[in-house]
Amino acid sequence: MNFQVTVLKILVSYPDGFAVMADLKRDMAILATSGRDWAERTKRLAARVPDLDIFSQALVERLDGGWRITEKGQTVLAFMENRSSGPQTEQDAPVEQLSVVEPAPRLFASTRAGRSKRLQRRRAARARARAKAS
Repeated sequence: MNFQVTVLKILVSYPDGFAVMADLKRDMAILATSGRDWAERTKRLAARVPDLDIFSQALVERLDGGWRITEKGQTVLAFMENRSSGPQTEQDAPVEQLSVVEPAPRLFASTRAGRSKRLQRRRAARARARAKAS
């Protein structure tokens, strides 16, 4: 499993692309144990951008006890996903030359109930982090 691709996929599935660390860790654990399909998929996606570094390339930013995918991160993820289904003969563009495209589809179904539960977990995690910092 490619950690950086997985982080991008998880973050893009959340509203506003932001997830607290507890949610990230939980989703990462679910995907890591989901079987070889996920591991193979992330390897294929990562092969599209071999020099991928989500922090130094400003694809993900750290803030408020969590991580948020940037617009550039969404662009890179969309590029990886679009290219993975297309022909393999074209030259891969460097991350810096990518243009903004529509965000990639969400990893998890975003239903009102699911979104509400995620928001409740996020609020609870923030409250715990604030209490722990005090």
